[in-house]
Amino acid sequence: MTTATTMKNATELPGNLEMFLDVPVGVTVQLGSCRLSMREALQLNAGSLLHLDKLADAPVDVLVNERLVARGEVVVLENRFGIKITEMVGTN
Repeated sequence: MTTATTMKNATELPGNLEMFLDVPVGVTVQLGSCRLSMREALQLNAGSLLHLDKLADAPVDVLVNERLVARGEVVVLENRFGIKITEMVGTN
């Protein structure tokens, strides 16, 4: 998301939320997960492979402060990973 896009969306918010716009939040992208026994976890070392529960072409989850907010695709931008948002998840 570009700064211009962020500013456009920020101006659509009610004025009383202005003071919260610069509060930092944690953003995490979850590629997948797996469950291991304690024995398996203790045997992990450099070179170990973990088989995750998602397929390689499945969307990744984007969490803000540990709450799912979107899904997206992994992309490479100038030798760094990025996420292209493909779906916003509604809040209930």
